[in-house]
Amino acid sequence: MGLGGVPALALQADNEQGASRPGLAQAIGAAPASCPGQGSRIGVQKNFATVLAEIAACEAPGKPIEIWFQDETRIGQKNKITRRWARRGTRPSAPHDQRTRSAYIFGAICPAEGKGAALVLPRCTTAAMALHLIEISSAVAPGAHAVLLLDQAGWHMTGKLSVPANITLMPLPAKSPELNPVENIWQFMRDNWLSNRVFTSYKDIIDHCCYAWNKLIDQPWRITSIGLRDWAHRS
Repeated sequence: MGLGGVPALALQADNEQGASRPGLAQAIGAAPASCPGQGSRIGVQKNFATVLAEIAACEAPGKPIEIWFQDETRIGQKNKITRRWARRGTRPSAPHDQRTRSAYIFGAICPAEGKGAALVLPRCTTAAMALHLIEISSAVAPGAHAVLLLDQAGWHMTGKLSVPANITLMPLPAKSPELNPVENIWQFMRDNWLSNRVFTSYKDIIDHCCYAWNKLIDQPWRITSIGLRDWAHRS
């Protein structure tokens, strides 16, 4: 699914009320206790198939299951400087802005299907996350059910979050960003489309974020190549 920005909400960087929207029915249980460390990372990989089968039986009997991953990243005027191609022996320059306007890309991918869903929002809040879940819900195939893996940020795990009926949230172990391939998606987008540039305004940030995400969505094979994980997608 392409990304076209969020009119009215996108420019309200300093007003959390602009992120509100009626939610959908709640469909999430309490988050499990966090278990940082190597053991928890190995555990989620080893037991993923069993947990997925339990979710399929309880939340979506008889429905196909889509495995999604979700995360957020901040894009702003104080931008990153990445490696650049240059003639041997030269020292290429890159612009570096010191201003601080920024926005967040809420992004989710379904690697097996090569698709994604995203919104560009001013803040990371429960209301913003609810909007993103609605966007993901609309990208899930009709009649299918999505299991959405995500970290344990407060706006992901709060009981105030409304979750669409066709999505079940599965929190990843704490302090385990390597389990989430969306982290690699952010790195790819920064390296290719978002770094080494100056954003002239907040609207310019929004426009570049939308351009970069839509560019990614136009390359479903890229989403599959970056996002597939043996432990999550083994048959």
